[in-house]
Amino acid sequence: MKVKNLLLFTIMFLFAIGAAAFAQTLDELLAEGDHYTEQFNDQKAFDTYQKANKLFPNNWQVYWRLSRAAVDIAEHMPTSTSEQEDAQEAKFHEALKYAEKSVELDSTKSVTYLRVAIAKGKIALFKGVFSVGGIVNSARDACEKAIALNNGGNYVQAIAHYVLARTHAKVSTKWAPARSILGLGWADLDSALVHYKIAEKLKPNFVMIELDYARALMRDDKYKLAKEKLEKAIAAPIQDEDDEAKKAEAKKLLVEVNEELE
Repeated sequence: MKVKNLLLFTIMFLFAIGAAAFAQTLDELLAEGDHYTEQFNDQKAFDTYQKANKLFPNNWQVYWRLSRAAVDIAEHMPTSTSEQEDAQEAKFHEALKYAEKSVELDSTKSVTYLRVAIAKGKIALFKGVFSVGGIVNSARDACEKAIALNNGGNYVQAIAHYVLARTHAKVSTKWAPARSILGLGWADLDSALVHYKIAEKLKPNFVMIELDYARALMRDDKYKLAKEKLEKAIAAPIQDEDDEAKKAEAKKLLVEVNEELE
């Protein structure tokens, strides 16, 4: 009897250790993938999250990260041929699939809805915003849901406001009556400026936020404030793999703004 009890205790002890190792390994894989993301090694990050998905299936944290990595990969795919364009579109749809799965697994997290909004936004831009009004509307709704949940920290909330601001800014470039026919009459520049301001407050000195905020301000003839945002974009630290290119854009726009201010 003592031998059986000892054996049972040993099995339970090993099971407990195994369970702890399981959780630790998932955390380690997520951290490893996040490290590759920070290093702008998108494919390596994606492969790491795929490994995590195989070992720890149906985890919302894995799925939203898979979506992020898929978008990052798609953004930098070649598009010189129709086949390459098709491959890029397929990758954006893959990113959406992962994001929607993350929402299915945990619909209480802002980041899951944010990833849905980003993936749908990329698909809309690929197809042409004004040809896919339904996708644009659902991207807006996902952003608003992420903001309403109000969790995930300042970065997640900043990007949610930024994506919503960018959506308002992009859609509002078209004549309002024409947009209304497409079901996109809700977009306006004033709303874009409100959300850019919130995004900047939550995540200051982030190149893409400062740059797109400046563009919106230029459309509103607020050149002095646009200059301030462009100068911030140029001085901001590199935090995204496209920041160098965006800084170059900011420098060109700053020349235009200075000419307007003279």
